[in-house]
Amino acid sequence: MASSSWLQSLLNPNKNWFAKQHMQALSNRLCNYGLRYDDLYDPMSDLEIKDALNRLPREIVDARNQRLKRAIDLSMKHEQYKHHLGAIFKICSTC
Repeated sequence: MASSSWLQSLLNPNKNWFAKQHMQALSNRLCNYGLRYDDLYDPMSDLEIKDALNRLPREIVDARNQRLKRAIDLSMKHEQYKHHLGAIFKICSTC
């Protein structure tokens, strides 16, 4: 139990400087494609994620799917997401 709490504190961005830096770098990279961190969860690999997505309103799930499609399209074109559009549509808080 003690090792579990130690691991939790090690991975918590609020308590660990390195975890915070990693989270910021990951957020910046995701923002380049107009994605949120939560968009990375795969509903096919985890049934809890699939159930959570089923409970969300349809508009939120559709917006998530649209962000994923846009990110794939941008990746194929070797382009980045326009940050000013991300701020308009509230894609991510760091844009």
